[in-house]
Amino acid sequence: MRTPSDGWGARWIVEEPTKTWDRIFDQSGRVFTQPQEDLPSLSAMLQGRKANRILDLGSGSGRHVVYLAGRGFSVYAIDISPRGMEMTRQWLLEEGLTADLRIQDISQELPYDPGFFDAVFAIQVIHHSTIATIQKIIGEIGRVLKREGFIFITVPKLKNQADEFEEIEPNTFIPKSGREKGLPHHYFTPAELHVFFKKIRITDIHLDRVDHYCLSAFKR
Repeated sequence: MRTPSDGWGARWIVEEPTKTWDRIFDQSGRVFTQPQEDLPSLSAMLQGRKANRILDLGSGSGRHVVYLAGRGFSVYAIDISPRGMEMTRQWLLEEGLTADLRIQDISQELPYDPGFFDAVFAIQVIHHSTIATIQKIIGEIGRVLKREGFIFITVPKLKNQADEFEEIEPNTFIPKSGREKGLPHHYFTPAELHVFFKKIRITDIHLDRVDHYCLSAFKR
């Protein structure tokens, strides 16, 4: 655990993400097994555009890595959790599939060349950060994505991960209980998504069946 200053004259407890996600995967297994509901239509769209190289940013235990690799894409995955990445490797092995897997904090510079990817997926990932870190992650997504490359990002609408939260900066909260206790959660509004992603061409923002905002966009 670490206790950084929040700039509001207080200190809060932030869980070490690696330990948190390893614990979650150890306790709950793969956690998610079905792909996000938009993946079938998005995969078809990318195949129609001859897009092939895809980054799954914050890949967890591998549900989207396996789904996309199974549809013939060249998939790259990066995640902070060694346990989640081992689950992904095993899942790929079970399905006879391959992908490029890397263990790294996604808030750090990504280990890929500029313009390397045709598409980047970040599903239920970037909101686990403070505003400054989210802006840094978005910048890295833009750097590694080729021109006219596709971006798909989902973030939660509802603050339902715990019964009690501590607000550490505007719209960013730390759950005090629950599975994701101690991890920052930034809750976007649609208007705020437009501000954060103002440098790209947003084509759609909608709510999925579990009340996650889903943003589709293309790099200019």
